[in-house]
Amino acid sequence: MELQKLSNGHHLDFQRMEDGSSPEQEEFLPHKSNGKKISQFTDFEGKTSFGMSVFNLSNAIMGSGILGLSYALSNTGIILFPILLTCIAVLSSYSIHLLLRSAGVVGIRAYEQLGKRALGHTGKILAAVVITMHNIGAMSSYLFIVKYELPLVIQAFLGLQHSTGEWFLNGNYLIIIVSICIILPLALMRQLGYLGYTSGFSLTCMVFFLISVIYKKFNIPCPLQGFSNYTAVNISIDVECEAKYFTINQQTAYTVPILAFAFVCHPEVLPIYTELHNPTKRRMQAIANVSILGMFVMYLLTAIFGYLTFFANTEAELLHTYSKVDPLDTLILCVRLAVLVAVTLTVPVVLFPIRRALLQLLFPEKPFHWARHIFIAVCLLFFVNLLVIFVPNIRDIFGIIGATSAPSLIFILPGLFYIRIVPKDQEPTFSRPKIQVGTEPLLV
Repeated sequence: MELQKLSNGHHLDFQRMEDGSSPEQEEFLPHKSNGKKISQFTDFEGKTSFGMSVFNLSNAIMGSGILGLSYALSNTGIILFPILLTCIAVLSSYSIHLLLRSAGVVGIRAYEQLGKRALGHTGKILAAVVITMHNIGAMSSYLFIVKYELPLVIQAFLGLQHSTGEWFLNGNYLIIIVSICIILPLALMRQLGYLGYTSGFSLTCMVFFLISVIYKKFNIPCPLQGFSNYTAVNISIDVECEAKYFTINQQTAYTVPILAFAFVCHPEVLPIYTELHNPTKRRMQAIANVSILGMFVMYLLTAIFGYLTFFANTEAELLHTYSKVDPLDTLILCVRLAVLVAVTLTVPVVLFPIRRALLQLLFPEKPFHWARHIFIAVCLLFFVNLLVIFVPNIRDIFGIIGATSAPSLIFILPGLFYIRIVPKDQEPTFSRPKIQVGTEPLLV
């Protein structure tokens, strides 16, 4: 597999430390043991820095979901939305703690192997299927943005008011080109840590997106004025330019799935943990907390200022709403381009856990081999491209994935692993922590 260089080609399982010390206080790669350096979990010593790990995990958290948060706020209200966002963020951080605790007890840093240890072979299959389903949905949503935004950007830079039908304005052709020329070469890297630089650049692009959203709040009047053929036309006759504090409607049901989708990073946690320099549970939890906090702030500000710009006119994809005001706005064009770069560079990051899940499921005893590494990446990109070409709406992806695999990865599986893996002598079945874990999914 691409993230763990194992001498015998498969995971090594270790029991609790012989001296009785808690795994939570132990480093995963202790410096000395009987005069020799021993790798407790793997003979691959991570070299990825704390900062690069934060970039990779933040990039895994942040993605296309940020474009739908203003729409989620418009259907929940300016008070209810931050409450829901905070709850999801806290539960996401807590479930990462459970995941790391479970990994520390049994000495495993693979989500699929945790599933096997907790539930047998069925658990391994379940974990692999959920990870594959979720990350394919995430990749699809990213390429979906490329499919619809890149033609508009090219069209605007060429000064065209309408599509002329040329091949370079066809989103289906463009996602294939982007997948082959940009995504595939990055996805073929053997280790996830190498993507830290591209992840940092991706986050920079999204910070630019946030700054632009805040700026546009004070630049776009309400009611909105659209520009068609350079002539102002009112596109929101009965719009309410007043923020709503609590909103319950038919679209509110989409809110929790969108928020859950926006905070899922759990398949990437253990791969990043594996490559972390000086890996300890405390250090990895700090990386998770910093990443989640940073994304929480970015999500909240984007949602609030995006909503306060368009109010009732906020659409499921925020960039589409800006295009109704002025499709040739230079700043918005730069923002579109920045978002396109950000989501494109995120695709290889979420592809790594899918490939690892498939390798664990189909070739559990096989050592790393470039042929399998490349073949799985090509097949995944081919399948995702087909999915993006034929799925009509990005909200369908957000809704389906956010309502199925995202809650499983955040709330259900980490808690289930914790209950099944952590020994009863450490945490009795009816102890307070395990009771809290058992009730965690009911909170949402």
